Amino acid sequence: METRSKIAIVTGAGSGIGKASALALLNDGWSVVLAGRRGELLEQAVKEAGSHGNRALAVPTNVADPRSVSALFAKTKERFGRLDLLFNNAGVSSPAVPLEDFSFEKWQAVVDVNLNGVFLCLQEAFRIMKAQDPRGGRIINNGSISAHTPRPNSSPYTATKHAVTGLTKCASLDGRKYDIACGQIDVGNAATELAAKMAKGVPQANGTVAPEPMMDVEDVARAVVYMASLPLSSNVQSMTVMATKMPFIGRG
Repeated sequence: METRSKIAIVTGAGSGIGKASALALLNDGWSVVLAGRRGELLEQAVKEAGSHGNRALAVPTNVADPRSVSALFAKTKERFGRLDLLFNNAGVSSPAVPLEDFSFEKWQAVVDVNLNGVFLCLQEAFRIMKAQDPRGGRIINNGSISAHTPRPNSSPYTATKHAVTGLTKCASLDGRKYDIACGQIDVGNAATELAAKMAKGVPQANGTVAPEPMMDVEDVARAVVYMASLPLSSNVQSMTVMATKMPFIGRG
C-alpha cells in the first residue's frame, strides 16, 4: 500500500481534459489513478508523465458498468489505501440529430456514460471517503457549458449535463456530514479531439454555421488542480472555464 501523496481518480483520463488534468495533478505531487475505456491510451498518458509516472496507476474502466466501477475503486484502495479526489470527467457527446429523430438506443448510450457513470462513481467515492481516516475528500464533476445552455440538436447530451448539476448539488449537500466537498467545473470549447469540430464550424441558434474560438486544454487542467488544492473547509461549488470569445454570454 502506497501513501506518499494525496490520491486522485480521474475518469476519462486517456485523452482530452481527463488526460491533461491527470498529468497536471501528477505534476502537482498527487498520486493518480487514470481510468478510461482504452487501456493503451491510459498507458501512453502514464508514459508522458515521465518520472511522475511512478505515482500513476492505469485502470481500464467502463463507467457505465457498475462492476467495472466497483473494481476501479477497489484497486485504488488496494494500491493507495484511501481516496482524496475524484474527478468525474468521463463523458461522450451525442450526434447532432433533431430531438424527434434521436433513437432510444443512442439516447440510452449517452445517459449510461454521462449520467449513470457519474452516479456510480459518486457512490463508490462516498463509500471510501466517509469511512477512511482522516475522513472526507473532494469530488469534482465535469458539467460542461451544456449544463447551462444547449446547442441546437443536443437533447441527450444537454439533458445529462443538466442532471450532473443536480447530482453535484445533492452530493455537495449530502457530503457535508462526511467532510466530502463536491463541486462542478463547466468547460466551454477546450481544444481537445472531442471538441475539434468547433473550430471548423458548428450550428448556431440562429441557424447559421460558424467556427468558434477555442482555448488550451491546459487552462482547464490548471483550474482542476486549483479546485483540488483547496482545504476541505473550502469549496468551489461551480466554476465556468471557457474560451473568452465563444458565443455563450449574451447573444453570442
